[in-house]
Amino acid sequence: MNIVEKIKALLTEAELYRSQGLLKEALSQYDKTREIILSNKRLKTNKKLIHGIIKKVAVLKREIKELEQVPKTLEVSPQVQDLIKKLFSFSQEQDEDTIKLNGAVALAKFGQYKGALAEFNELIRKDSHRVDAAKNILRCHVGLSSVDEAVAQYEQWMSSDIFSPNQLDKLHVFFKGILDQEGIDKLLPKVKIPSPERKATPDETQSEELFIMDLDIDSFEYEEDEHEEDSILDINAVKIIVDSGPRKGDAVELNVNFQSGNIISLLIPNRDVDLIENLKVGDRLNNVEYYSSIAIFIGSGLISGISPIKTGPRRGDYNLDIKILEN
Repeated sequence: MNIVEKIKALLTEAELYRSQGLLKEALSQYDKTREIILSNKRLKTNKKLIHGIIKKVAVLKREIKELEQVPKTLEVSPQVQDLIKKLFSFSQEQDEDTIKLNGAVALAKFGQYKGALAEFNELIRKDSHRVDAAKNILRCHVGLSSVDEAVAQYEQWMSSDIFSPNQLDKLHVFFKGILDQEGIDKLLPKVKIPSPERKATPDETQSEELFIMDLDIDSFEYEEDEHEEDSILDINAVKIIVDSGPRKGDAVELNVNFQSGNIISLLIPNRDVDLIENLKVGDRLNNVEYYSSIAIFIGSGLISGISPIKTGPRRGDYNLDIKILEN
């Protein structure tokens, strides 16, 4: 790897760390980049490159300082909530609503449920994110131990026309899965999905061959599923095999804290930090068992984020983000 490729790799790693909220790790990569540049006679005269890195380092140091000054309170200030959303929804490719969704999920992952609820309630007005926002609203209520409010909200959606019957059915499966995972016994009303109209049968005297010949293929309409992303299962828990460290070989089951698409977030209590002390972003986990309300499957997972929680009621714990991969 030549020096230019090495610098590009370090800068890419720095942005990846920053996008996952690993600010000190990102700062370390920028420092390495700066050292390489300053040790090269040709590159150290590139003022534009050096100035760009210095600027990024300054921003990182300011963000680190702001995070370190966060008070130890259950609900952090609106300014810090904005910072959390900014740090964990960083993207140059996603649309504005998706960035807002990721920011709201970040707030919830850090235990800032009330702030997250406000964001999700705004996003539920958007067609493209309505189901995702609704699922996360239910998660937030459960996280606040306000199951009755979650049920009341679900029942309100049942009596409104904001969701289609198919969407309500999916919310029912999802919500029931969460309650079962938490050991909460609640009877949830279920929507009745109307049966599709039955096609007229051919005359019994007409042969099957003649009936097939009479069909007009072009007259048929195919209705696509309302949301392709719904093909991604809602994962409630996972089982992983620890392959290094003092607990090597242990099979550990962890509940899913939040999910965004094919990225699941696991909450790791500080007392169990030995589970992840040998993991790093980019590591692949093999033979992961994924549990959903309707299926169990074995796949792989890619570590996409390991973030210490420095604010709120979960201060000292860790978020472990895994991208679901198929074997």
